[in-house]
Amino acid sequence: MMERIEIVKTDITTLAVDAIVNAANSSLLGGGGVDGAIHHAAGPELLDECRLLAGCKTGQAKLTRGYRLPARYVIHTVGPVWNGGGHNERELLASCYVSCFCIARKHGLRSLAFPAISCGVYRFPVEEAVAIAMRETVAELAGNDSIDQVIFACFGELVYSSYLQAAEGLY
Repeated sequence: MMERIEIVKTDITTLAVDAIVNAANSSLLGGGGVDGAIHHAAGPELLDECRLLAGCKTGQAKLTRGYRLPARYVIHTVGPVWNGGGHNERELLASCYVSCFCIARKHGLRSLAFPAISCGVYRFPVEEAVAIAMRETVAELAGNDSIDQVIFACFGELVYSSYLQAAEGLY
């Protein structure tokens, strides 16, 4: 199963996969961090399509085309803001991954790239977020062979090393 998971330090907007996942805000109309980078790289058509989606709830996901990105599609998911862990943050973050995998299966997407959802301005503790991401991904890949490749696109060293450490624990 680990042969289907790749951990790379890269800019997610450069990956030629079926879909990249956008750590979006609930409006889906762009923002900072990875969300802003994806909207910038995809071009204004992405914003136009996102306006038609009427936002997205935390823990859920919605699909758009990739436009000027090398990825065919963007799966937008809204991660939780960390408020100390007592407000269902862990369950909502897990739901982000489950929702993204559900969309991938429904649309026949075989390769996905994820950023570190909620780990930027939403302040989710990185090691805990990575553990949730790995747990949900392993569960999906173990129960389903429709997805060939999951890439964790790590922008910074802390996220990258956290994913590598989590992967070592799976061997």
